[in-house]
Amino acid sequence: MDIGHRMKELRIQYGLTQQELADRSELSKGFISQLERNLTSPSIGTLLDIIQCLGTTPAEFFADQEPEQVVFRQEDYFMKEKEESAVKWVIPNAQKNAMEPVLMTLAPHGSSDVHLPHEAEEFGYVLKGSIRLNYGSSSYVVRQGESFYFDAGKKHSIENSGNREAVVLWVSTPPSF
Repeated sequence: MDIGHRMKELRIQYGLTQQELADRSELSKGFISQLERNLTSPSIGTLLDIIQCLGTTPAEFFADQEPEQVVFRQEDYFMKEKEESAVKWVIPNAQKNAMEPVLMTLAPHGSSDVHLPHEAEEFGYVLKGSIRLNYGSSSYVVRQGESFYFDAGKKHSIENSGNREAVVLWVSTPPSF
């Protein structure tokens, strides 16, 4: 099996750039490029991490056709943590879908990355705490049990100005996280 070709095929199928896959798997873009061109071989651990970041399992990666997963559990989730925030992909292979739901957890006084304008629609539902949604030059307070929805054509981010953790279910269509 041509691992590099299969990896590139899945990355493109899921709409990821080499940089996005590198970020998710905590590797360099150059290393991903070398893997896809079969100029280097990954360790088993690195390959398993990449396979997880591509939203698949080793069995599906090495199989000829992908079975469709319907139910996702904690062990399927992929998480990227930073000091102020954590993003949990609750549908790990959402890159291939029309929408991408994530759980964003913001530490007290933490914030998300600033997302530059792009073609997408964004929906969020605050599960815990409250957040400030920065959208273009406007700012909105969104509390637990409230939601937001906007066209992503303006710069946007969320921040937690409170003293307690905030958790937001954030859905983007098409996938953009």
